[in-house]
Amino acid sequence: MNSVALLATLMAVQGQALQLGQPHEAGLTSIDVTWNERRIPYVRVADRWMTVIGIDLDTDEGNYPIEVSLRYADGRVATRTDLVRVQSQRFPTTELTVAPQYVNLSPEDQERAARESRQINAIYSTLTPEAYWLQPFQVPIPGTTGGRNFGHRRVFNGESRAPHSGADLSAVTGTEILAVNAGRIVLAKNLFFSGNAVFIDHGLGVYSTYLHLSEMFVEPGTMVEQGQVIGLAGATGRVTGPHLHWGVRVLSARVDPFSLLSLGGDSTP
Repeated sequence: MNSVALLATLMAVQGQALQLGQPHEAGLTSIDVTWNERRIPYVRVADRWMTVIGIDLDTDEGNYPIEVSLRYADGRVATRTDLVRVQSQRFPTTELTVAPQYVNLSPEDQERAARESRQINAIYSTLTPEAYWLQPFQVPIPGTTGGRNFGHRRVFNGESRAPHSGADLSAVTGTEILAVNAGRIVLAKNLFFSGNAVFIDHGLGVYSTYLHLSEMFVEPGTMVEQGQVIGLAGATGRVTGPHLHWGVRVLSARVDPFSLLSLGGDSTP
C-alpha cells in the first residue's frame, strides 16, 4: 500500500452537500472515501471520478479528516488524508402553533410516528453505490430561488423540537412538484407528521424528500426522470398552511437542499 500525506483542505459550512472529485488516470479502478465512519464509493463519469458527502447541520465547527483510498489494476492502493474545515452558521428559532394532536400524541399516534421514523431512518442509512443522475440538480418548483426555515429550531405550541431539516417553498395547493433529478422512488405514502410524502433515492446516499403533498403520482420502486411531476403541493400532515417542504439527506446528514444545486453532473470539475 502506498500512502500519500495530507493533501487538501476542503471548506464547508453546516448543512452543506459537498461534491468531491478526482481526475481519472491510467489503471485506476476504484476510489472510496471514509466519512463519518461510512465508506462511500466514487463513481466514474467520463474522465473524472466523483462522490458526495453531507455536513450535517449540527456538525460542530472544526477540522475533520477524510480518508481517500485509490485502487489500481496492478494491485496498488494509494491513500491520503484530506481535511474538511466546517464553519458554523446561525440558525434562528421559529415558533409555530399547530393542532394539539401533533404535539401531545396519543399512544396510537406515538407508535405510528415511531414506526415511521424507523422506516425513514432505514432508508437514509442505505447507500446505493451508483449515481442515477447525470445532470445538475434543479429546484422542485420552477422559478424558485430560495426557501425558508432550513436549520431553524422549531418550537411547536411552546415545546422545542429538532431543527427543521428542509426548506419550505411557497406553493398553493395543486402546484406541480417536480423531481429534482433522476432517481428511484423509495417511499410514497401518508406519514403522521409529513402528510403525503415522496422520497427519491438519487444514488451515492443522496435522497430528496417532498412533504405535505395533496396528491402523489408515483409508486415505490419506480424510476423517475429529472423534471417529472411526482405530486401536487398541499397542506397534509403537521403544517399551518399549504407549501412544499423540500428536504435533502446525504446518508443521514441533514443538508440545505439548495446546496444540492451546486453539485454538477458529468461536466463538474
